[in-house]
Amino acid sequence: MAAAAARSRPNILVTGTPGTGKTTFSTALSGATNFRHINIGDLVKEKNLHDGWDDKFDCYIINEDLVCDELENMMEEGGNIVDYHGCDFFPERWFDRVVVLQTENSVLFDRLSRRGYTGSKLSNNIECEIFQVLLEEARESYPEDIVVALKNDTVDEMNANIATLSDWISSWSPMLS
Repeated sequence: MAAAAARSRPNILVTGTPGTGKTTFSTALSGATNFRHINIGDLVKEKNLHDGWDDKFDCYIINEDLVCDELENMMEEGGNIVDYHGCDFFPERWFDRVVVLQTENSVLFDRLSRRGYTGSKLSNNIECEIFQVLLEEARESYPEDIVVALKNDTVDEMNANIATLSDWISSWSPMLS
């Protein structure tokens, strides 16, 4: 991959259904690797990279083109962990590893309930996880050999996943991508 060859450090996309622990995981992985953590939801709010508010889904309507324009230079540098619940609009060339965090439905239900999710917002996200929508999206959007699904129900699992990815980063070479 030519884009990866220009980078000295890989880029990682962390995706998954809301509540699977993307931000907690990405923050911890950033701390362990000294990579830049880019939370797309926060970036969209901070830089106004949206087209307004969606009352039905209670979230911003992100402008994917503006987000990609904002990230382009950072992604070329490498050493980024991008944290977002979607993945199909990012350019394939940006990522060397795509991590799909997965969570047991009962754990996910509890996490989302604590966040105040109710009704269709809660049930839609649980269904998304049951049907592995984000894993399918990742597999359709990126080469299969860079997509990994990781169970993320407990702190111990999260720590093991961070160790695994830290090892992968240590052995990464732009020529191997």
